[in-house]
Amino acid sequence: MPVELLGTTGTAAARVAGKRAQSTVSGTGGMSFGESLGKLIEGVEQSGNEANEAISKMLDKSGEVHDAMIALQRAEMALQLTVQIRNKLVQAYQDIMRMPI
Repeated sequence: MPVELLGTTGTAAARVAGKRAQSTVSGTGGMSFGESLGKLIEGVEQSGNEANEAISKMLDKSGEVHDAMIALQRAEMALQLTVQIRNKLVQAYQDIMRMPI
């Protein structure tokens, strides 16, 4: 029985928003801003899945407690980083919308 520790409802909405925000690749051949956000979200989802897997292994006694705790901390840090990036983006958007024309 898999243990769900991190919800995926917010990540689906963020993935859709990231796809909407995708722009064309710059002339230098780098990734677009939307693609960068998409990779960030995929990384957060992957770390959450790894944490869930480590917890499952710990519960069926095929894994160690410290491995599960490390995976949980990584997932939490990745999620906190993503939330802070989102907060900065929302703040920047609000600042732009408040600018007089």
